[in-house]
Amino acid sequence: MPNQEAGLRGSDLELVQVTKRYGATVAVDAINLRVKAGTYCCLLGPSGCGKSSTLRMIAGHEAVSEGDIILGPTNVTDLPPARRGTAMMFQSYALFPHLSCVDNVAFSLKMRGVAKAQRRAEAMRLLELVAMERYAERLPAQLSGGQQQRVALARALITKPQILLLDEPLSALDPFLRIKMRAELKKLQKELGITFIHVTHGEDEAMALADLMVVMNQGLIEQAGTPREVFNAPATAFIARFIGGHNIVADAGGAIAIRTDKLRLTKAVNGAARTAVVSDVEYQGSYVQIGLAADFAAELTANLSEAAFDAEPFNPGDTVAVSWNEADIHRLGAAA
Repeated sequence: MPNQEAGLRGSDLELVQVTKRYGATVAVDAINLRVKAGTYCCLLGPSGCGKSSTLRMIAGHEAVSEGDIILGPTNVTDLPPARRGTAMMFQSYALFPHLSCVDNVAFSLKMRGVAKAQRRAEAMRLLELVAMERYAERLPAQLSGGQQQRVALARALITKPQILLLDEPLSALDPFLRIKMRAELKKLQKELGITFIHVTHGEDEAMALADLMVVMNQGLIEQAGTPREVFNAPATAFIARFIGGHNIVADAGGAIAIRTDKLRLTKAVNGAARTAVVSDVEYQGSYVQIGLAADFAAELTANLSEAAFDAEPFNPGDTVAVSWNEADIHRLGAAA
């Protein structure tokens, strides 16, 4: 259930034909998107796909060239950032180095003229929400990266936004802490019940966090859906490659995707419909990854369970028969 005590609530967000141009360059090309209140939405895609420009337009830090941004019942396209009901958590956290944690969190309330006792009480409440109250008087330089992130999150929440915007908030953390912090972000978002829009390069991060994954490419939304929908039914070859975990194979009806864990390998026999040569074998802990060279696909990978590999091990140079169940193929469409 949403945390009513936090005083926060989410709102629907709608982008209608939103376009961003930088001179002759179209960074975002007439995209349409609806994000329901209380959704954790991840925008992802390769560098230059338009995801960060989209986030900055939602925040009001970039002007919209064409189209509308609607938050709840309000068209906020031309409103300044402070009047939109959004808050931004930056990649660098942007904490004031000379201010304590509690004063960093309270800073926006100070700028609004809120009395010192009131703003400190509110800042302490939010530091408690992110488990940082014991560090209230420390300076940012005295905190770890994960602790700084929590303070930045509390500071973003103190304005009681309807939507929290996160610009690659986990990218500066080491892999172990990144996994820990993404779990904390997801838990906090569910407790607060507000809408999160989170930009990331990492498909694994988006898979773990998102209720709604929005994959962008060349300024367009190539696919939007739940993580399971996007992974199990990639709309295009680009999506299948970017998300990973798929092989792309051409057949008579066009390109198809087969998950790497659905590929079957056996010792090659005469008359096998498809054969490949093992190029590499990598032990990945919970599975064994087999790289294959084949004339029917540019790249081919099979992920086998340890038990399956132990029952029939393969070595580089082996020729193998490759097969799959028809039920496991997914036919790909043309790029957006």
